[in-house]
Amino acid sequence: MYAIVEIAGQQFKVEKGQKLFVQRLHDANNAEEDAKLNSDIEFEKVLLIDNNGTITVGTPTVSGAKVSAKVLSHVKGDKVLVFHKKRRKGLRKLNGHRQYFTEIQINDVVA
Repeated sequence: MYAIVEIAGQQFKVEKGQKLFVQRLHDANNAEEDAKLNSDIEFEKVLLIDNNGTITVGTPTVSGAKVSAKVLSHVKGDKVLVFHKKRRKGLRKLNGHRQYFTEIQINDVVA
C-alpha cells in the first residue's frame, strides 16, 4: 500500500516504514519553531492511494485519508555553490547555500 501525499508544498510517494527528507517542518502552534523531535505529525492532503491494486484518486484530495509520520531529525543538506561570472569584466562572485531538511519516518497510511 502506498500513497501520494503533499508535504510542505511538494508531492511524495510514501509507504509504511519509509524514511524521507522533506523541507523543514515547523511546529503547528508556532511557525518560527521547528517541529519537535520524536513527535507524531499527520498529513491530510492525500492525493492518491493504492491499496493492493485498488487505486483511489482524490478530487483534489481523498476524503478521510491521512498519513501519520514521526519526526526523526533536523539536518542541513549538502552545500550548493552558485558562481556568477561576467567575461572580460573581471566580475566573479561565489555564493554558497545549504537547504534545511527534516527527516521523517512514515508510521501509517490510513485510507
